[in-house]
Amino acid sequence: MATVAEAPAKEAASSVEKPHDIPEDFKPNILALACHYCAFAAADLAGVMRLTYPTGVKVIRMPCTGRLDHIYVLRAFEKGVDGVFVAG
Repeated sequence: MATVAEAPAKEAASSVEKPHDIPEDFKPNILALACHYCAFAAADLAGVMRLTYPTGVKVIRMPCTGRLDHIYVLRAFEKGVDGVFVAG
């Protein structure tokens, strides 16, 4: 017999969303926040070398990722971005 303390735990476990398969035509939108002095130089070098990356990746140069506020990352997800990559 379940105790009163175990009952809410069982309900919470049953309400967890199950993982689902990713469709083959899924193209994620990734926002890359890159430090001006470190990571953006690497992204710029990749462009000079004519290397390509998916069109769903948008690189934003920041003065320094050390000053990145968490609200920017959360706001990106609110706007529909699938992933955020912070490189410093």
